[in-house]
Amino acid sequence: MSVVRVGFAMCGSFCTFSQVIPQIAALVKEGADVYPIMSQMAATTDTRFGKAEDFVQQIEKICGKKIISTIAEAEPIGPKKLLDILIIEPCTGNTLGKLANGITDSSVTMAAKSQLRNNRPVLIAVSTNDGLTAGAKNIGMLQNYKNIFFVPYRQDDCEKKPSSLVADFSKTSVAMHSALEKIQIQPMLL
Repeated sequence: MSVVRVGFAMCGSFCTFSQVIPQIAALVKEGADVYPIMSQMAATTDTRFGKAEDFVQQIEKICGKKIISTIAEAEPIGPKKLLDILIIEPCTGNTLGKLANGITDSSVTMAAKSQLRNNRPVLIAVSTNDGLTAGAKNIGMLQNYKNIFFVPYRQDDCEKKPSSLVADFSKTSVAMHSALEKIQIQPMLL
C-alpha cells in the first residue's frame, strides 16, 4: 500500500491541542506522510493551554516538516495535488461557518478549498461551543457537501456547555481511512 499524504490542519480550539497532537503522532507512526497546517491564530496565540511556539515546535518535530500557516503556503496544495486527504482537527465553529459558506481567508480554509477542487476528501473533527446553536446549520450544510466527512462527535459537556460539540479524536485514523474510501464512518453522532 502506498503512503497516505495527509494534511493535518489545526484551528484555534486551544483546549484540545493536548488531545489532537497525539493523533498527529499516531498517523506518523502508522506511516502517513503528514503535512502540518495551522491557522494563523493557532500558530501564533499563547493561551492558558500553552505557548504557540512550543506547539509549533512539537508538531514540526513530529512531522519533520515546517507548518503551513499562510494562505500563500496553502495555495499550492490544490495545483500540485499534494494531499490524499485533509484533516481539519480541531475545527472551530468559525472555520465550520467559513467552509459552509465558501469563505477562503486562512491557511486552513485555503487548504480545504485546494483539496476539494481536486475531488479529494476533507475530514472534519469539530470542536465548538456553539455546535447545537449557531453552528448547527453549518454542520448540517457541510454534511451534505460532496467529499466532506466527519470524525464522530458528541456533546462536550451537556450540563455546563449544552451547545458544545467535540469530536472523538481517538477515532481520527479509522475515520480517515473510511473517508479515503469516500465513506462516512458510522455512527457519526455518539
